[in-house]
Amino acid sequence: MYTAQGKINQQEVLRQYLPMVRRQALGLKTRLPANIELDDLIQAGSIGLLDAMTRYDLSVGATFATFASQRIRGAMIDELRTRDWVPRSVRRNARAVEDAMHRVEQSLGRPAKEREVAAAMGLSLVEYQKVLDDTNGSQMLPFDDIDEEHSESSSSRLQTPFAELLNERNRANLTRAIDALPPRERLLLALCHHEKLNLREIGVVLEVSESRVCQLHAQAIARLHVSMRD
Repeated sequence: MYTAQGKINQQEVLRQYLPMVRRQALGLKTRLPANIELDDLIQAGSIGLLDAMTRYDLSVGATFATFASQRIRGAMIDELRTRDWVPRSVRRNARAVEDAMHRVEQSLGRPAKEREVAAAMGLSLVEYQKVLDDTNGSQMLPFDDIDEEHSESSSSRLQTPFAELLNERNRANLTRAIDALPPRERLLLALCHHEKLNLREIGVVLEVSESRVCQLHAQAIARLHVSMRD
């Protein structure tokens, strides 16, 4: 990977690491709305790889592969950040779900069921689940992407439902809120954000469709927001 003069061989790095760019883009794409193009993520990741080549310092101790991986993913997240990729209507619907869920759970003293939240919103179950499908794209970025908000490569805050939950003051409360989730939703979050499984893989484990995984994920995040609000 290095020339005889001890410098990074850029052509060799590109040959070796461009497949990593594509793999990371594919992994991130599974957690994003359909309007986000894979090629755009790959292009942003490639820029991150070039940035890694110019910034890497062997003396810092981290391998180039580790450093490049962080830069690649950081560049993709920055690309999403600049696009404001979540429509206002989606954010508005997400807040409406949380408000309805809060009212139901305050009234019943237990986790709200889907039909109960749908009724509180004046929607049929099918309409409510469509809202969950639409809002889920704004929630699927994994925990490690949120953590990159505090890294050198990030210049501004990525607005996602987890962003306000993952600071030091809230971690204990968040842990309690996750423990209080219905078992299937708690398992889903673990599979998605810790095991890093994609939608299809999670669906196999839970024995549901990918669309149903999206709905349950959106509902779980809404529950966490309601719990943290309380």
